[in-house]
Amino acid sequence: MTLPPLDMQRARELAGRMTGVPVLVVGDVMVDRFIVGRVSRISPEAPVPVVRFAHEYSRLGGAANVAHNLATLGARVSLVGLVGVDEAAKRFGASLALSKIPSLGLVEDASRPTVEKVRVVTERNQQVARIDYEEDVDVSPDVELKLVDRIENLGAQAKVVLVSDYLKGVVTGGVMRALLALKSAFGAPLLIDPKIPHLECYAGATLVTPNNHETETATGRRIRTDEEARTAALDFRTRAQCEAVLITRGEHGMWLSSREAEGAIPAVAREVSDVTGAGDTVVATLALALAAGGTLVEAAVLANHAAGIVVGKFGPSATTAEEILASLPSR
Repeated sequence: MTLPPLDMQRARELAGRMTGVPVLVVGDVMVDRFIVGRVSRISPEAPVPVVRFAHEYSRLGGAANVAHNLATLGARVSLVGLVGVDEAAKRFGASLALSKIPSLGLVEDASRPTVEKVRVVTERNQQVARIDYEEDVDVSPDVELKLVDRIENLGAQAKVVLVSDYLKGVVTGGVMRALLALKSAFGAPLLIDPKIPHLECYAGATLVTPNNHETETATGRRIRTDEEARTAALDFRTRAQCEAVLITRGEHGMWLSSREAEGAIPAVAREVSDVTGAGDTVVATLALALAAGGTLVEAAVLANHAAGIVVGKFGPSATTAEEILASLPSR
């Protein structure tokens, strides 16, 4: 079953309500750094391209890219995450300031680096290599307490809470318990962009957004058709003990499964430049549309169009409400 498209008048109504909505984002923040150069020869030392440096730039990544997407859509964002005491943290802070996202929710940990992914790319946006600076073990108990404190201080006013889990140590059992307590106390929807090893921690979440591969891993089911997506989504909901699931399926669109509605959302046909960060855009748009009063179906349709826009851009990117509205059918 295919879910109905979104009426333009309703879409404009939801977009108009997005501005200033308070949203809390919790998760693994990172820096996406790009070193750009020209390749004209192969190294005589090894069978690898020689990249002649041209320029470099940094973007917000991980949970910070989710926050950036929300800010671009007009939300008032609070971000809870972890950084080191290093040069990457300074780059991260500068990028955060440019996006006008407060840094009050950040916790410093000098024992580990700021998560940074350095990509060497050509001027034609072809990736040559990637270097990751990171620790992927859970934070220490004292750092976890600081993260929980930030969540409790910043989360009370949030209309929606969003978790961006990259398995880099921030999303611990204690952090998830604090987030679920927040949901119970204030009633704000809790959305999770998941990693399957943490599946049991997500019990009680409002909505979880695995991709096709993650759903197959969690359920042990192959997904090639809509009916297989439907069965796997029901199984995933049971295993994760969440209220709803939205499976992102790339060129096959999405599958939504909840008590209120289920069905396919066809992909928006676009030329794909880079899928990096598309999941961040999906969960950000979903969260903000729900906070603006949209139904799960309405939020998922808007998120689908948002994803179609950002895959046409290079690297982790964001989109605006105006771009999303322009991508919707006019009828």
